[in-house]
Amino acid sequence: MSGPAPQPGLDIRLTGPVIVALTALVAVSQLGGPAWAGLAAAGLYPFLILLLMPRVRRTRLIFPALAVVLTIAALATRPDWPGTILSALDRAAFIAAFFSALTSLRHAADGSPAIRTCGMYLAHQPPGRRYIALSAGGQMFALLLNYGAIALLGSLATAAAREESDPEIRQHRMRRMLLAVQRGFISMLPWSPLAFAVAIMSSLIPGVTYGRTLPYAIFTSVLLVAIGWALDTLFKPRLARAAPPQARGEGETWRALLPLGGLLVLLMTVALTLHETTGARITAIMLVVVPAIAALWFTVQGPEGARLRHGAARVRAYVGLDLPRYRDEVLLLSLAGYIGSVGAVLLTPLIEQTGFDLHVLPGWAVLVAVVWLMPLTGQLGMNPILSATLIYPFVPDAAVLGVTPTAVFIAFTGGWALSGSNSPFAATTLLLGNFAGISAFRVGWQWNGVYTICCGVALSLWVAAMALLGLG
Repeated sequence: MSGPAPQPGLDIRLTGPVIVALTALVAVSQLGGPAWAGLAAAGLYPFLILLLMPRVRRTRLIFPALAVVLTIAALATRPDWPGTILSALDRAAFIAAFFSALTSLRHAADGSPAIRTCGMYLAHQPPGRRYIALSAGGQMFALLLNYGAIALLGSLATAAAREESDPEIRQHRMRRMLLAVQRGFISMLPWSPLAFAVAIMSSLIPGVTYGRTLPYAIFTSVLLVAIGWALDTLFKPRLARAAPPQARGEGETWRALLPLGGLLVLLMTVALTLHETTGARITAIMLVVVPAIAALWFTVQGPEGARLRHGAARVRAYVGLDLPRYRDEVLLLSLAGYIGSVGAVLLTPLIEQTGFDLHVLPGWAVLVAVVWLMPLTGQLGMNPILSATLIYPFVPDAAVLGVTPTAVFIAFTGGWALSGSNSPFAATTLLLGNFAGISAFRVGWQWNGVYTICCGVALSLWVAAMALLGLG
């Protein structure tokens, strides 16, 4: 979250309702509604950015400035500039709407004691089960809380590690627990319908359907978790003395997982059912399903006899107070989509003049290159949304490459996950660095260097196999 609640003002009072209106318009457009809904969302988005700009950190203002420069360049050099800018605005509006939908579920979870109890249960698992528990739990929590999963589980893991009096054991325990949480989070990115990796790549790649990609994306997730567990097991630190067993919190049993598990089953069942019966994109469905579940969750958390009133009050507080606090995130993420979309169009003729052409490479080689390009751009400080929207236009169509759209999707989402583990500018590494009291560069390069290389090799073999065998 960006920080303390801003001082009330007209821009603050308008921000929440404008984001809600934008989300509604995007949902109508994405679900096949009238064309005017998409145009209205694209028109409303610049107004939202103007509302956000006075309150964001000054360093964030480089993004709207760059967006203006690219827009002027498109107007001056592209005869098709209306379509280019409208497409970019449409993508940026979708990202802003998708993010606001996700945060509604996060705020509902924040008010649930059962969610914290579940996190404590995972953090207090014995060493033999702790890594897998936190990795699997990290995926479950990430579905609901997004980056808030790392904040919650990271704080619980840090608190659990500090219960150890021996400084050597405490340091190793904290590192292993935090890495398990982070790697659990990034392993969710290739398959979760609430992940930006899935949302962005599903909108970029023609012919991609969530039901078809899901089995292959889950295999990617299994690879990421298994490699992390194997490295944690093989390179277990040698201690000067044996670590004593970690005490489990009082009253913590496997039943602590039931509320979270039940909610995830409900969310996925509703979403997949609607996806299969209506044919609508899974991300479009989530724009409606997630806020609806959040509103229901707000309601059931209220006292008996006043639940509807409590739910309505929580919804008003979320729209009026909570949403404006995410002004930095909304501006940064959505403008990354806009900048990437316009920037790719402007770069295309320049790249073509150099003679660079991925068409000359076999399909499997292009997919392997994508896997490595995503984390490489992360090292340069590029947001994965920006990286994906810039790189994808230069990748030949799946049919030209002789691969399936699913294979292209798996390459991009796998590379997206690698960027989350290794980039010193990624939110995951920054959060881990804060918890551990070290720099994000050390988290990305020292803690996760070997892990990233091993996962990169495994994912390269996986996408190459998909290309050569025609999987997907």
